[in-house]
Amino acid sequence: MGRKSIVLLVAVATAALIAAAIAAVYWQPGTGASGVGPASLRGSPAQSFTVPRLDDHMSSLNNFRGRLVVLNLWASWCPPCRAELPDLQRLYDGYRGRNVVVIAVNEGESAERAGAFARALRVHFPIFLDENQSYGRVYAALGLPTTVIINPAGRIVQGFDGALTFDQMKAAVVPLL
Repeated sequence: MGRKSIVLLVAVATAALIAAAIAAVYWQPGTGASGVGPASLRGSPAQSFTVPRLDDHMSSLNNFRGRLVVLNLWASWCPPCRAELPDLQRLYDGYRGRNVVVIAVNEGESAERAGAFARALRVHFPIFLDENQSYGRVYAALGLPTTVIINPAGRIVQGFDGALTFDQMKAAVVPLL
């Protein structure tokens, strides 16, 4: 084995040990929940910021108090976001009559870019434009997409990193109805 191979092997082993140490610090046995990310916010009050909407109105999460909110953080450059948004539209269409609202929060992009993306995917639920990425910071987004379920009283019920399937969305929402 050459010197380069040994150095590479040591680097990979070191990275694996660091990842294992981080996981050991944050993983909570028996809960499946992490000490970081949106899942760690369960039970916390949902924070709200007034931001522009794609429809040229100003809005905030507080405007939807009293409803079950599926808050989704996304960006147009994110392939999993592209895959997930049509299922969020399907969820919105199927459950908006049952006091459920889906809010998509675009993280850091222009209204033109977010609007073109939403139109291409035929998305019609409220879209917030969060240029400062305030929602992403307070909802502990580790990446995009990130989804947070907020009950009608304004408390975080669940948080998810990564894209969800329609069935996973339904499984998160239906028990709360």
